[in-house]
Amino acid sequence: MKKVILSACVMLIAIAAYGQRDKGTVTLQPKVGLNVATLTNDGDADSRFAPVVGAEVEVQATDMVSFSGGLLYSMQGAKGKVGNVDGTVKLDYINVPILANVYVANGFAVKLGVQPGFLINNKVKVSQNGVNAEVDLEKAFKAAGIDAKLNKVDVSFPVGVSYEFSNINIDARYNLGLTKIIDEDSSKNSVFQITVGYKFAL
Repeated sequence: MKKVILSACVMLIAIAAYGQRDKGTVTLQPKVGLNVATLTNDGDADSRFAPVVGAEVEVQATDMVSFSGGLLYSMQGAKGKVGNVDGTVKLDYINVPILANVYVANGFAVKLGVQPGFLINNKVKVSQNGVNAEVDLEKAFKAAGIDAKLNKVDVSFPVGVSYEFSNINIDARYNLGLTKIIDEDSSKNSVFQITVGYKFAL
């Protein structure tokens, strides 16, 4: 029985280690995916489905732990409706995720970290009776007599999981916004993100 138990433990360790990268390994991962984005503290907000694309670099610190940093073009915001007018708030960011990744099983990692983001595009699109218009969001505030400016820097808390096989990496994470979209309102970014990437050894 003792030999069976030891054999099982050895196999378990081998399985857990299989597919993990050696300490010091550096990989580059181009990736593309989908955001399901909305704004918190806004009961009328619906999700905006939009793409995310970019790349991440990962450094294997130990057999189980790695650290990664990335650059992602992330389309966020929300949708909503007022009467018979449909609206889409488009907030596009360059996000810089900085993550710690813990490999808990064969190819499977749990990750968390911090993500500063930089607002590079802000629009609001409205549609009514087949007529569409798209304007700068801050100009829309001004035209409506609202004294508000968008925060150009956004900070969020990403947490997620990933699974890697044959250098293909599937990543699902939730980015919880910590920064108000505008100081005069409590709404923050809330983004569920799923991506597929391919890891190249450097």
